[in-house]
Amino acid sequence: MATEIKLPRLGQGMESGTVVRWLKQEGDRVEKGEPLYELDTEKVTQEVEADASGVLLKIAVQEGEVPVGQTIAVIGEEGEEVSAQPESTNGDSGQEEGSRAPARDEERERGRQASAEDGEPTMSEQITEVREPSRADGRIKASPLARRIAREKGLDLSQVRGTGPEGRIVAEDVERAVAGPAPAAVPAAQVEPEVEELTSIRKTIARRLTKAWEAPVFQLVVSADMTRAQELRERLVEQTREGETKPTISDLLTKLCAAALLRHQKVNSHYVDETVTHFSTVNVGIAVATDRGLIVPVIRGAERLSIAEIAAARSDLVARARDAKLQQADLEDGTFTISNLGMYGIDQFIAVLNPPQVAILAVGAIEEKPVVADGDLEILPQMTLTLTCDHRALDGSVAAEFLGTVRALLEEPGLAL
Repeated sequence: MATEIKLPRLGQGMESGTVVRWLKQEGDRVEKGEPLYELDTEKVTQEVEADASGVLLKIAVQEGEVPVGQTIAVIGEEGEEVSAQPESTNGDSGQEEGSRAPARDEERERGRQASAEDGEPTMSEQITEVREPSRADGRIKASPLARRIAREKGLDLSQVRGTGPEGRIVAEDVERAVAGPAPAAVPAAQVEPEVEELTSIRKTIARRLTKAWEAPVFQLVVSADMTRAQELRERLVEQTREGETKPTISDLLTKLCAAALLRHQKVNSHYVDETVTHFSTVNVGIAVATDRGLIVPVIRGAERLSIAEIAAARSDLVARARDAKLQQADLEDGTFTISNLGMYGIDQFIAVLNPPQVAILAVGAIEEKPVVADGDLEILPQMTLTLTCDHRALDGSVAAEFLGTVRALLEEPGLAL
């Protein structure tokens, strides 16, 4: 009997997703667990595996936005008949809800006709140096990020010249095509301001940060002497073998924060609906800046990992975050977040809470500063740490004790062993 493939819910709060492209075509053999299509959610673009084995009898939605639970394909036995339009959870038929792409094509066509009637150049007419992009199995070769930008801008990828390997279309190609040819010079007074529409990930960031500001928060600030921490990091780098990731101060801080969170479990918590959940394992979120916005992948079980293992996990997550290859699971279940802007030369800053977590640590740059120690003035490497806390779940004394432990471990890392 044929199996309907429905759009899955990959995370809490997910109501819809966008089918980017199919990795199989109608008539192809599919095995359960084999990557079937690429799905774009508000957070990531990822491959989704097939729910069943058989022949891909029908693709109900070639591409476009689809609500969770909507039937997008049918897998069954070869020769098995399927209805012209598989059932969907919302009971609609045709392409009103599921197959958005044809509808958008019609809208774009009407827009092009209207532009032609008004004497205005259409998007395709504005693009110069267009050549047919490379194709694989009849499909245009383009990165997931390039496809996403093209959808958001209403741009036909067949009109874009790819500059990637084998003519693959990358994000820069789409952005260049959307911008069109460079305009002739005009007086400064006539230059219109550029209006940028939020991408789906920036909309998610805006929504989550707005929610974060609803929480009553407070901040605590301390400075730590990083002499011992820097010495330890140098020894760890010396012991790193070829091909392994060199540990950073951020990796050391992740490990020490995990140790401190085990001692102060109330900080390693979630606040949801007037309920605080304390966790016995530490999943540290690492804030990563990407071209698409801030993403916070999670290093799970950081308290059980060595600094070298944390460095390897961090390197992998950061690379995949910047290449838009994170999975939904990489972003879930964080219990505490670290945001480090020290590499940008920032001395101190306040990080915005990452709900439902109850605390986030902002890390500044390490700088040589004059410090009075035992009555003598010394120049020591100092790093400023700012802890933002949700006052609904944490009191100042609890947060202060945690931050004091983090400082003590940074100044004497051996205390964490």
